[in-house]
Parts: sequence; C-alpha cells; structure tokens
Amino acid sequence: MVLILTLLATSVRPFLLSLHPSFNKSTNGLFNFVEAAFRAAEFPVFSNAKNFRRDPLVPLVVPLVNTSHLAVLPTQQSTHLPSPLSRGFIVTNANCSTTGLVVPLYALEKAFGPLESVMVTTLQAISGAGYPGVASLDIMDNVVPFISGEEEKMEWETLKILGGITDTGVFDMHATHPLRISATCTRVPVIDGHTMTVSVRFTRRPPPSPQQVREVLAAFTPDALTQGCPSVPRHSIVVHEDADRPQPRLDRYLANGSTVSVGRVRQCQVLDIKLVLLVNNTSLGAATSSIMNAELCVLKGIVKGAE
Repeated sequence: MVLILTLLATSVRPFLLSLHPSFNKSTNGLFNFVEAAFRAAEFPVFSNAKNFRRDPLVPLVVPLVNTSHLAVLPTQQSTHLPSPLSRGFIVTNANCSTTGLVVPLYALEKAFGPLESVMVTTLQAISGAGYPGVASLDIMDNVVPFISGEEEKMEWETLKILGGITDTGVFDMHATHPLRISATCTRVPVIDGHTMTVSVRFTRRPPPSPQQVREVLAAFTPDALTQGCPSVPRHSIVVHEDADRPQPRLDRYLANGSTVSVGRVRQCQVLDIKLVLLVNNTSLGAATSSIMNAELCVLKGIVKGAE
C-alpha cells in the first residue's frame, strides 16, 4: 500500500524545476504536473494543494463533513485519459479557512435544515501565508484587509463541500437549496490559528435559538468518527461558554489542532445566529485533513494493497 500526500513544500521546487521546464517557477504548475503524474502511475494522491479542487471529478473533502463525496472516485478513475485507472486517484482537502467554516455549518444544516445565507469575516494567522510568510513590517501593529483569492475560495469551496452529488455523479454546489455566502478575509499578527466571525440565516422559520445551536454543535459527531478514523477527535467541535473564547493562544492546539472551537453563540439582529470560531490552519486546516482523508480511504477499501 502506498499513499502520496502532496503538501506545499517550497524546498522541492528547485529540484522539480530542473526536471521539467513547464514548471516555469510556478508552484501551481509544479503541483498540477506532480499530482497528475502520480495519479497516472496508479498512486492514490491526497493533496493539500489547491490545483484540483475545482476539478468536477475530484472530491473536495473536509473529513469531518463530506466523506460521502468519495463516491465520485470510481468515475474519476474510469474516465481518466488516456486510459482508465484501477488504483490511482486524487482527493483534495479544502482551503484552511473554508475547513474551519464548513464544520459548524454542516452540523447546523444536518440538524436544522438548509442555510440560506452566510456572512463570514476571517482574522487569519500569518502562517497561512506559507513560508517565508508576511514581511514583518507589513504585519506588525497592523491588519491587512485583503488576501488574494481567499474570499473567492471560501465562497466557492463551501458550496462544493456542503452540496450533494446528483444522480449523474456531478457535484450540485448546494443548488437544491441555493446558499449565498459573503466572505471578507484579513491577515492579522497571530502566528497560528484562524479566527472567524460568522452570521447565518436558516431557511426554516422560526430559526433555532442560540441554546439549540450550542447544543447541536456540542453534540456533533462526524461520520468519520463512527467509521473509525483514528485521527478524528472525539469532540470535533468544542463549544466554549466563556464570553472571551475561543482565542488562538488558548485554543488552537485543542485535540492536537484537529478540532474547531466555537464561542459567543448568540442571536443576530440582521440574520439569525452569529458566532465566533477558531481553526488551527496548520493542522485541521492543512495536512491533518489530508491524513484523515487517507485513513478514511483505507477504512473504506478505496486504497487497495499491493497485488
């Protein structure tokens, strides 16, 4: 059994550039080539890179949310060109901020039915910019109110993750119950841990109360846990009662960074419910999700042993 976890690693770029001129010093081109090559060579690829997230046959899986999307892998393999595959495939996980957002949103939709609108503002740690990160003079004593491409990623990826799969094997992008999402993404002088303020409106009337929302989030159990995924924490969402939580320094390493912390659940005067959440962008928001996806594929028999 061989698993390939492709993670953004700038240290391998010079070597791979020397092997193939089409990389053109582009990390995106590099990972397109590498991931596709490993898949074509019949390796399972669990990717933390963004390149295949929008591919209509590649599942974008947050392991605490939409493990059912792995069902498209046989179609990905059978339609692969120039020849079908028996073992190789690509599974991607989501953007770090999207990952933290969709876990409580999924729990709420599962309990109370479809969401109608979501407004989210992120306060993203500097580690999310990758190495070497943000220049110190740009981020110290400052908030940068723009992260290139981040808002579009959150708005689009959330629809793919929370949506279903049609009878023809197509991701429906939450089309059965259209969901409007507005994201504003900022960079703040925090090392690790993305904080978000979130407001949601439910389709159902009347909406659930803040207490009902707190109870549902605290009781949430992802399918990946019941399926025996070893890296999934017992409490995938931790609900804090203190008014000043969650905080990155206090809460980002809960369950080794594999959980989403939620606090300040209260009524919203514009939508229905508002809350604050925190996700560890370097753990659950990154490689930890790739590892969980790989574990799930082993448990489901999707990753096959060597013949």
